[in-house]
Amino acid sequence: MSTTPTTSLTTLQARFATELPELARVWQADEAPAPRLLVLNEPLAAELGLDAEELRGAEGLGLLTGTLPPKGAHPVAQAYAGHQFGGFARLGDGRALLLGELTDTAGRLRDLHLKGSGRTPYARGGDGLAAVGPMLREFIVSEAMHALGIPTTRSLAVVATGRDVYRESVLPGAVLARVASSHLRVGTFQLVAALGDDALLRRLADHAIARHHPAAAKDPQPYLALYRAVIAAQAELIAQWMLVGFVHGVMNTDNMTISGETIDYGPCAFLEAFDPGTVFSSIDTGGRYAYANQPPIGAWNLARFGETLLPLLADSPDEAVELATAALDGFGEAYNAAWSAGIRAKLGLGTVGDAADGPSVEAVDELAGELLGLLRASHVEHTSFWRELATAARGDAEPVRGRFLDLPAIDAWLERWRALGPDPDAMDAVNPLYIPRNHLVEEALDAATGGDLVPLLGLLDAVRSPYVERPGLERYAEPAPEDFGKYMTFCGT
Repeated sequence: MSTTPTTSLTTLQARFATELPELARVWQADEAPAPRLLVLNEPLAAELGLDAEELRGAEGLGLLTGTLPPKGAHPVAQAYAGHQFGGFARLGDGRALLLGELTDTAGRLRDLHLKGSGRTPYARGGDGLAAVGPMLREFIVSEAMHALGIPTTRSLAVVATGRDVYRESVLPGAVLARVASSHLRVGTFQLVAALGDDALLRRLADHAIARHHPAAAKDPQPYLALYRAVIAAQAELIAQWMLVGFVHGVMNTDNMTISGETIDYGPCAFLEAFDPGTVFSSIDTGGRYAYANQPPIGAWNLARFGETLLPLLADSPDEAVELATAALDGFGEAYNAAWSAGIRAKLGLGTVGDAADGPSVEAVDELAGELLGLLRASHVEHTSFWRELATAARGDAEPVRGRFLDLPAIDAWLERWRALGPDPDAMDAVNPLYIPRNHLVEEALDAATGGDLVPLLGLLDAVRSPYVERPGLERYAEPAPEDFGKYMTFCGT
């Protein structure tokens, strides 16, 4: 049975639980029969002001599993709703707990949150547990996303619990400790809207403004400013996903944050052959969350967010709808601007305004659109191609040419592109060499499930420095072998 720790590893606040008690159920994590630390994110621990050695001890394992929360902590399961594959449902943290908030060494408030800590009142028939493999997947991919400069939740640790988890087979159980700016979601607002409690909705919106978008508080229309800020953050985020070939896999509204961070790495993966219709989730049989659908689904989710805010935008329902619609119209412009700037950088063509005679936005977008069509037609491996394109900018186009079926078309494209003077060093600074390639992720997870962490640690080392080529890491830059086959991921519940 848990006891109160004699010393405190950290001081946790309970802002969410205190300010929004209607959305929080005080709860306790299940016991972990034989906790064992699998992986600890020491740089993140230092950033949070936590002592890595203490986290490795019994008290630290108690914190990381939720079985020994710090004195004064109030762990809660958060309530929210969401559109899951288009269908609305009331949800909540079925296997997760918010331990509380802490202030990091930069003065930022961060959530400390658990996954796989046991059943809660929102479990909806699930066992509340998690297996080692899916929790380590989130650790690997979230660390890679952070290294790529993409806003994301962070993984602090994965602890094996010593408890079996029953899925298609018996698997070792684990708890993931993760950190986020917050776990406020579009689905959080959807739940409150469904309750019809405008006073609670206002408090939730004020909480979100204070936590994530404080400039909105000074706006004459603070809740409209909040909506615009979330739209802008999500437009930038999804553009970054598209540029690196990341497929989230389950863009339900409960997986879209108000902060603009990527959250929940379940059926996620990176593109192999470039194909806009790529789906990695075993349950996404209709392709709702395919790679190319991510921007329109993002807009759809944001429309649902706008609907929740209508009572706060204006007294007149018609005026509120008009204001929300006009704000949402800005998503496409913000997304296109972010994508255009990103693709220009990937092509080594600088930024708009670098030179008076540089290519226009329209010219670069046309060039990029033509290239993406060629990539799709020849099923070109996405990540490797962009690094080889920098080699073409240095004068050797053969690695690129060898990937295409239509040589006259790619030769003509390369001639037009090289005439613009691309900068290969600038390209290497934004086009990653090392990502969590799907075959390497599966290799690492299979080994770790069996008790061997060496492949996992090697992959983590590679993806944490994705842009600089290092001797001995050649296999981490290579595409999947031909016999790897079509890749599919499964929900970690």
